[in-house]
Amino acid sequence: MRTAYLTYAAKRIAQAVVVILLAYVFTFVVVSILPGDPITNVLHDPQNGFTEDEIREIIAAQGLDRPIAVQLWTSLSHFLTGDLGLSMRSSRPVTTLIAEVLPSTLTLASAGFVVALLLAATIAYGTQFLPRRFGQGALRGFPSLFLSVPNFVIGLVLIHVFGFQLGLFRVIEPDSFWATLFAAMALGIPVSAQIAEVLIANLDHESRQEYAAVARGRGLGQVRLFARHLLKPSSLPVVTVIALTIGELLGGSLITETVFGRTGIGSLVQRSVTTQDLPVLQAVVSLAAVVFVLVNLLADLVYPLLDPRVKLVGAGRPRPTVADESAADSSRAMTA
Repeated sequence: MRTAYLTYAAKRIAQAVVVILLAYVFTFVVVSILPGDPITNVLHDPQNGFTEDEIREIIAAQGLDRPIAVQLWTSLSHFLTGDLGLSMRSSRPVTTLIAEVLPSTLTLASAGFVVALLLAATIAYGTQFLPRRFGQGALRGFPSLFLSVPNFVIGLVLIHVFGFQLGLFRVIEPDSFWATLFAAMALGIPVSAQIAEVLIANLDHESRQEYAAVARGRGLGQVRLFARHLLKPSSLPVVTVIALTIGELLGGSLITETVFGRTGIGSLVQRSVTTQDLPVLQAVVSLAAVVFVLVNLLADLVYPLLDPRVKLVGAGRPRPTVADESAADSSRAMTA
């Protein structure tokens, strides 16, 4: 098992590296073939006061007069060493600009992720054990409701109710604890919908298995049944959903930052789009691709460690076999 896992992990890591490189190449090519070179437009702007000789010198110094293939190789080499270039507008290193705003975005995204997990787990638990007269059926409709409402609408409602009406936080202090909490709620509520849907479906399946009936027959409490026997086998598909929602979490954080007036990657991207600061935009897109690929890689590596039913087949995603599912269910029934 150990050798098979190491082989599988090596293949997945190699695939992740290739995907990251291809994402950077794709971004560079798209930016390069866009009509109307923003760099040339900036240099030829009369307000900047560059002469033709100075423009030629700047273009030569930046390597923009070289063939696209040479520019790509140079840019990719710098990217692999952590050099993301200089901002066209401020002439500051792009890594410095990103480092200044990244902590705020990471704080918001992490808090939103925690909110999404807690909300999804609460809804899923309620659909299994909450009495019907207390709204068990209604809870199953919550994920669809959360998914249908954009996070910026949720953010505006939270600001109006808890900011202006109840005064729990001040809009002019977007980095305060309460402002961050409500921003995380606006970000986490839509993300929790997909996690809750998958978790509910798998809990429904696991709760009908023989081992769950045996555990109930022996008087095992609802909380212990949920935590010890139902949650772990139901969480395997959730790992995949969580990895796939990371992109939504990152994209939603940019919108949420704008709604709540936070200074983060979202505000940096907004300024870069307005000023056509391509080095910053390319760096942000590339880093987002890196984060998304690494999170999915981590999910694939965790897969075999969560459930012994998983079989490693080639370099693809691991999956459980029917025989292993039956064996695992019998084993849980004996030990419930």
